[in-house]
Amino acid sequence: DSTHGVFNGEVSTKDGKLIVNGRSIAVYAERDPANIPWGKDGAHYVVESTGVFTTTEKAGAHLKGGAKKVVISAPSADAPMLVCGVNLESYDPKVNVVSNASCTTSC
Repeated sequence: DSTHGVFNGEVSTKDGKLIVNGRSIAVYAERDPANIPWGKDGAHYVVESTGVFTTTEKAGAHLKGGAKKVVISAPSADAPMLVCGVNLESYDPKVNVVSNASCTTSC
């Protein structure tokens, strides 16, 4: 990419999984985040970057699949908005869905 350049590693697929430098990564094509088995794959944190699920309720569907926390990578109408270097100290660990404002905020 324009920031990091060409990836100097090995990428392949096998049995429906993405293999990067020998490490297997589960890949899903699912419209409903509640149906993604995050818990089965051991994912604790999910970054919601579709731009579709930007409210606490919609992004919170990932929690039904076993995720512990969700970060929305877009502005949200109702999720707490946290920005590193601005208000990160206001993070409440009891809150399971937060927004990091906009994908361009930290640029």
